[in-house]
Amino acid sequence: MSSTANGLDTRPEARVDFRTRPDLYRHWRLTFDGPVATLAMDVAEDGGLRPGYKLKLNSYDLGVDIELHDALQRIRFEHPEVKSVVVTSMKDRIFCSGANIFMLGLSSHAWKVNFCKFTNETRNGIEDSSRHSGLKFIAALNGACAGGGYELALACDEILLVDDRSSSVALPEVPLLGVLPGTGGLTRVTDKRRVRHDHADIFCTLVEGVRGQRAKDWRLVDDVVKPARFDEAVRERALALAEGSHRPGGERGIALTPIERTESPDRLSYRYVDIQLDRDKRLATWTVRAPQDAVQSELDDIVAAGAAWWPLQMARELDDAILSMRTNELDIGTWIFKAEGDADAVLAADVALERHADHWFVRETAGMLRRTLARLDVTSRSLFALIEPGSCFAGTLLELALAADRSYMLDNEAEPDAPAAQVVVGERNFGAYPMVNGQSRLQRRFYEETGPMEAVRARAGQRLSAQDALELGLVTYAPDSIDWDDEVRMMLEERRALSPDALTGLEANLRFGGQETMETRIFGRLTAWQNWIFNRPNAAGDKGALKLYGKGEQATFDWNRV
Repeated sequence: MSSTANGLDTRPEARVDFRTRPDLYRHWRLTFDGPVATLAMDVAEDGGLRPGYKLKLNSYDLGVDIELHDALQRIRFEHPEVKSVVVTSMKDRIFCSGANIFMLGLSSHAWKVNFCKFTNETRNGIEDSSRHSGLKFIAALNGACAGGGYELALACDEILLVDDRSSSVALPEVPLLGVLPGTGGLTRVTDKRRVRHDHADIFCTLVEGVRGQRAKDWRLVDDVVKPARFDEAVRERALALAEGSHRPGGERGIALTPIERTESPDRLSYRYVDIQLDRDKRLATWTVRAPQDAVQSELDDIVAAGAAWWPLQMARELDDAILSMRTNELDIGTWIFKAEGDADAVLAADVALERHADHWFVRETAGMLRRTLARLDVTSRSLFALIEPGSCFAGTLLELALAADRSYMLDNEAEPDAPAAQVVVGERNFGAYPMVNGQSRLQRRFYEETGPMEAVRARAGQRLSAQDALELGLVTYAPDSIDWDDEVRMMLEERRALSPDALTGLEANLRFGGQETMETRIFGRLTAWQNWIFNRPNAAGDKGALKLYGKGEQATFDWNRV
């Protein structure tokens, strides 16, 4: 069947589609005024992605966040004149009450986990744009702000709270629901806002939260403003932040044309990404394709190509595919990555990305690639790369192999009449696409040790054979043609026999060993704790706080500390 981007099916059995556009939004209003964009939350109570709950008080579900993610993309690419973004609410005296509790109570554990992960990534994307793209964000809290609503505010550069004697900020998950904030709240309060440990302890155990001057004194917000001056103060701060941005004022935006995707029961296809599913073996084989024609390299041609420029179109397709597979194909636990096409075309695209790195559109495209590859890193699937003759794991596409848990490269040099498998390390492999821990995938691979990094750098730009790649530590194994099929088959059979839960823990630990950042703490520690707590009887049992919320019945806790 063919899938189109004309809305979200809300039937319980429907697959989630992450593609949308502003005229389909039900929950956000996006407006523009010179260098300032306003993202106003106005959640439709009856607009839930699944039946069985009402999205009251600007509470949100996955559908609300899908629109937010799309709106951020529209600002990045279609409105280069925008330099600061105000995130606020259209509802009276309420900013956002957070993730919808009844949705969480009705959802499977897997749904909750994927919901929290996508929401984390969207908030991280706000901070990524602030860090790299010159887009600054202000949370204008014009009413009560709780849970995931405050976590959204925490992702912004500044938080302004209306001082109306009732509006407050709160993270009430512990006392109210028996869980933790699931999208970075605890970590951003300490690592980003620098809220003192004892104040954070009080804050996170108060259902009613903190308001007024105390919220400012405790660093929970940057300022509190009386209602009569609130809109004016928000505008002043938005314009002040815009003054420091390097985004252009007079450039035309790049329209994000719909992502074309074709689906069948065992296949997901785009122009540059193709996924074949083997449901019996619970694996997906991904093929990412190089540019099929000469890639645009001059700036005028790149801008004219717009959303069809290979680095951007491939990144958008890969991003959509990751989200779709992660949410809709829970049983497919192993992803095999292949890359095919002309390595020179990929390297030519990389040269263009380097050469025009200061241009806003090229910079935003690089950001899209960076965030998409980081999304792959934090996906709870076993990732393997198969490098065979005809592969083009070069430059940007080599990142797919470097992101893999293991990579297998066919050594067929002894067959003179057969084309040899090759890989090429490019300049962009040395830091253009950092993981969430701030390291390049090469730095992570070699623990930033000087010797291995210098050895790889010395061979950059060269076509490396299987033995070259093996000696440099770029691949895991290099079987010859005789052993190739058996080695790959045994590897996949072994993986398929292992516990998915144990593999998720193993892979997450090994992918981000060593260096820590706020993002790795959010994805690693906080979400691991949250996932465990979400699954415990105190939260999710028949008498758990999450299950009984809103029913007027007191939760029954197992008082044993585990």
